[in-house]
Amino acid sequence: MPLLKKTVMLTFFTAPIALLLSLTSCSGGGEGDPIITPPKPVEQVDKNWKFESTATWSDEFDYDGLPATAKWDYDLGGSGWGNNEKQNYTNSIANGSVGNGMLTITAKKESSGSMAYSSARLVTRNKMDVLYGRIEVKAKLPSGKGTWPAIWMLPTDRAYGDWPKSGEIDIMEHVGYDQDNVHFTTHSEAYYFKINTQKSSTKKIAGVSTAFHTYRVDWTPYAIRGYFDGEKVFEFVNEGKTYKEWPFDKRFHLLLNVAVGGDWGGAQGIDDTIFPQKMEIDYVRYFKMIDQ
Repeated sequence: MPLLKKTVMLTFFTAPIALLLSLTSCSGGGEGDPIITPPKPVEQVDKNWKFESTATWSDEFDYDGLPATAKWDYDLGGSGWGNNEKQNYTNSIANGSVGNGMLTITAKKESSGSMAYSSARLVTRNKMDVLYGRIEVKAKLPSGKGTWPAIWMLPTDRAYGDWPKSGEIDIMEHVGYDQDNVHFTTHSEAYYFKINTQKSSTKKIAGVSTAFHTYRVDWTPYAIRGYFDGEKVFEFVNEGKTYKEWPFDKRFHLLLNVAVGGDWGGAQGIDDTIFPQKMEIDYVRYFKMIDQ
């Protein structure tokens, strides 16, 4: 892991005094010790970056069958995924399919692997990995106790270490027992939920499970900003300190999934009578940031 660098400030002396200072320091003296100053934050400037008007990468889901292999891959398995989740993620068309102009991720109550539920977790890792830009997803969410859909981003290379050191961007999270309250969150080593310092915003949006809404991130070197239905609901400004606060200077990829249960999604239990439940995605679009 990178270490926090310290700047050592030394005043230049004539040779005899410098020698005396050296001897005093080595013997544990106080006044002769080097003066150590903490690093100063790098001043950040918002250049008001714009984004291209035409999507650089998109999936409009205007085809039928499995999600396009040129654009999507899968995370597979039923390990709990660090949150005690109860689903097994598959690459079955029963859990992830495209038709009628949309992608549908379906969570089902069924024996799958060693778990009691099945679902899908689609990822663009090594197919669409981006540093900065705008991502917008139009989606209709599942409902009911135990559902935990997410539209989110993870670092592709984990340059600063495992979670949460290399960061996470949650463009949309929703838990079914708290219907219509939608969350936008970022996590890093300094700011994440297990130490209750995460950067997060919540907005009540009526009908997230009965109608389509747009969920968007605008990511620049200056800030991460979140938008629901075009309204800004979140802003986290780069403090210019270290990777512990801002690991968001490396490439990330997108994830779409519906989890079942888990530490948050299952905090009030799982209602087995609601399944199957689905998240429908009308489109996913990435717009490149215009550098300046």
